[in-house]
Amino acid sequence: MKSGNCEIGMIGLGVMGRNLALNIADKGFSVAGYDTDAKQVEALGREAEGRPAVGAVTIDEFVGLLRTPKAIIMLVPAGPPVDAVIDALLPHLLPGDLLIDGGNSYFRETDARIRRLDERRVLYMGVGISGGERGARFGPSIMPGGPEAGYARVRPIFEAAAAKVDGEPCVAYMGPGSAGDYVKMVHNGIEYAMMQLIAESYDLMKRGLGLPNGRLREVYDGWNSSLLPSFLIEITARIFAKKDEVGGRFLLDMIVDEAQQKGTGKWTVQDAMDLRVPVPTIGSAVHMRDLSDLREERQEADHALSGPDRRLSQDGARFVDSLARAMRASMIIVYSQGMAQLAGASRLYGYGLRLEEVAKIWRGGCIIRSALLEPIRRAFHNRPDLKSLLLDPALKEMVTGDQADLRTVVCSAAAAGLPTPGLAACLAYFDAYRSGWLPANLVQAQRDYFGAHRYRRFDREGLFHTEWE
Repeated sequence: MKSGNCEIGMIGLGVMGRNLALNIADKGFSVAGYDTDAKQVEALGREAEGRPAVGAVTIDEFVGLLRTPKAIIMLVPAGPPVDAVIDALLPHLLPGDLLIDGGNSYFRETDARIRRLDERRVLYMGVGISGGERGARFGPSIMPGGPEAGYARVRPIFEAAAAKVDGEPCVAYMGPGSAGDYVKMVHNGIEYAMMQLIAESYDLMKRGLGLPNGRLREVYDGWNSSLLPSFLIEITARIFAKKDEVGGRFLLDMIVDEAQQKGTGKWTVQDAMDLRVPVPTIGSAVHMRDLSDLREERQEADHALSGPDRRLSQDGARFVDSLARAMRASMIIVYSQGMAQLAGASRLYGYGLRLEEVAKIWRGGCIIRSALLEPIRRAFHNRPDLKSLLLDPALKEMVTGDQADLRTVVCSAAAAGLPTPGLAACLAYFDAYRSGWLPANLVQAQRDYFGAHRYRRFDREGLFHTEWE
């Protein structure tokens, strides 16, 4: 390709960056790629195979390949690496150039970078991209935020590269500032919660019912083709079929029970607390990853602390059916918590999010895609100001119809000594949300007792304090 002719640049040619570059090139757009690791640049050259994609070994060469005004995507780890790339690019950027961060950056850092680049009259966008390695290569869900003029320039590229559902691309402009990164953050929080729910269902069937891996694969396959069609359930079934290349045992049984994290789930919960939007299931998922990290301590406690034998007494087939319906109710509740947080953030941060659009672009490409997102999209289409998904008639009917199974599963797990914090948090959230009265009056009385924090009354206007003694 001629110098100064590439339509878009890609900095960071690891798994995600290189695959997204090849995806874009597949659609006929010319791409220039750069990475500090020369092997990644060579890999792009090998894999391009006649596609309009070319690698560069220096920043100067990379910038020279791009047409003016330049449009550059960064796919590097969040945090200091993003700022390091910006610092390296700044001498080469001109007013009107567009810089896009496609990593999982913290939304407040994105806002700061937008302000910094605006001083140079360079457009800066934070864009959430979900779908993992395969999604990047064949069609992710894309959540762009930042200046709308910037999105207009790359919209044809993003729409071509994104996953498609019913012929519609899974990409839409989310809003100004850090809207795109915020939506991706909450997406990841929902992802944490759903993975925790699936892990709990695995535990209930493995330790509680004693089901072998082959049977577990059949269960998740059945769920994926009936009540719970979703990407995470689908890949869970595949995981149970994978044998270790060394020894021939099931690979899952060889993996240490410690779940790592990169921070997006924690950020979701932290900002939800600032917004005063309850997301207890996401919080439980984050805490359980932290607890899994205490492996040696847990093994010591396993011997020191007594409890039930972690065996369920129920009929296995009947319990698995109840568990499927409990999972469906819980997943709707998790989506409800995440969408409520997006609504609260949109109001406070001025994003102007359209939740129907969010649900629409999550239907394909992303990690939390599931059949439930279509009725969720319809719910916000019918009522854009819907306060909670639990108040939508169709979703309400599903959750209330499944609640008996959720109660059975949570009670059975507690009696057997099997931890189900995610499922239990979903049930507690549902029961608290449907409570017209909560015992918070006692909490407020206690606060007034020890701290003179005052309280409101049903029968009078104003704030009151009592000398309780």
